[in-house]
Amino acid sequence: MSTNLTRRRFLQLSAAGATCIPLVSLTGEARAATNQALRAQYKYQDSPVDGKSCTSCLEFIEGSSATAPGRCKLIPGDDEISPNGYCTLWNTM
Repeated sequence: MSTNLTRRRFLQLSAAGATCIPLVSLTGEARAATNQALRAQYKYQDSPVDGKSCTSCLEFIEGSSATAPGRCKLIPGDDEISPNGYCTLWNTM
């Protein structure tokens, strides 16, 4: 009989814990990261230059949508690269 109570208690606690996970993820802040040192080194800017932008660069990794910030393969630790941005690493080959 004590096994049933322990199992029941375990299931209750598991269910309570499972319902808390979405609450924690909804209330937690999403933190964007930028690599300011590399941005400065490669002269990153949020606007295109001579028709060259991050969306046409082979190193750009798109974000969740066409207008959402993405990442760059050559600027690690930065997930706020603008699709309309530009830097001296721009590459199409």
